[in-house]
Amino acid sequence: MPERFLTCRSFSQSRMILFDFQTLSLPELHRLWRSIDDGVMGGMSASRIEKQSDGALFTGYTSTERSGGFVSVRSQDFSPPLDLSAHRSIQLRIKGDGQRYKFFLRDQSSWDGIAYAASFDTAAHDWLTVELPFDQFKAVFRAKTLSDAPPLNTRHIIACQLMLSKFEYDQALNPHFVPGNFSLWVQRIEAY
Repeated sequence: MPERFLTCRSFSQSRMILFDFQTLSLPELHRLWRSIDDGVMGGMSASRIEKQSDGALFTGYTSTERSGGFVSVRSQDFSPPLDLSAHRSIQLRIKGDGQRYKFFLRDQSSWDGIAYAASFDTAAHDWLTVELPFDQFKAVFRAKTLSDAPPLNTRHIIACQLMLSKFEYDQALNPHFVPGNFSLWVQRIEAY
């Protein structure tokens, strides 16, 4: 993991910036984040993360053809894992397009293992600060909730991920999903 990330800046004991997309350079952004879309399962959606003057832009196109309907960007694994146990939530500074997105935390190094998800709504063209308490993250495996999974281990966070999906959880549809072009601007991800 690049040294820049390992020296997470703390403004106080109650806040720690994981990513400040306003200060990341384009090479750092592309080294730290990559797209994972439904093409891995035969779908036709595609996403990318771009550097913008006011942060980063997660953008692209979603399609429900060929059983598709999700796009995501995921961070590289944190090395060493992050200890967020002194915090109670994740805060995102975002500007969306009116759709519902998901934020994931992973506490295991398995690439396709259990993840912990929290959904959040956006307001078209408005900057929002979204707070996602750790106790509201759901253990999931490919959008299916896992009632017998252990709680999120905030002492051992391996990676994080942003996703737009036609599914909410357990085959329920995302009520704010619209196939086609999408845009989610992100300024910061921090533990609070």
